[in-house]
Amino acid sequence: MGIVGGTGPAGRGVAVRVAAAGHDVLVGSRDEARAREVVAGLKVGGEGSITGCTNEAAATGELVVVATPWDAVVATVRPLAPLLDGKVVVSMVNALVKQGREMVALIPPRGSMAAELQAALPGATVTAAMHHLPAALLEDTESGLLADVLVCGDDAGARRVTCELVDAMDGLRAIEVGSLAQAGPIESFTAACITINIRHKVHSTVRIAGI
Repeated sequence: MGIVGGTGPAGRGVAVRVAAAGHDVLVGSRDEARAREVVAGLKVGGEGSITGCTNEAAATGELVVVATPWDAVVATVRPLAPLLDGKVVVSMVNALVKQGREMVALIPPRGSMAAELQAALPGATVTAAMHHLPAALLEDTESGLLADVLVCGDDAGARRVTCELVDAMDGLRAIEVGSLAQAGPIESFTAACITINIRHKVHSTVRIAGI
């Protein structure tokens, strides 16, 4: 599996959890040396491996997660389009800005960052997932993290593959939501999740009761 823009907190957390599940992970960056430096500092358990590399190398993974900051995501992925054709690409990107002690959601022209990503990658199948996870707990496999992950996408097979990825990570449960039209509300709710954490000085998670 590859993670484009994987050196940030969210990308590192996904890499550690996926490797702990026994998979080999390519963590990409614009700066390969930076990626290798970050990976060298990660605590890797299980039988999987994590390798630091360029974003181009990360895009060669069979399944690719995009964890790039929202304001750079389209410019980052567009040159990778030929490498991502025919693949499931998982967006965990949120368009957020901080105002005082709150996070505020921005609404992209197409309604969500996942939709922006799909437009930039017409040959790939984009799903959206893992937006509400606290990165600090995600990276620490001994944190006791328990969280539900909302998964949406227009293709049922791509949603299933994304759910399988999520369910393979310890402490996470995937919940299918529906089409990519649901990505906007899911991404926007991340602002509320982070604001709760700021206000109460916690690392809260989303749990869906009744399922």
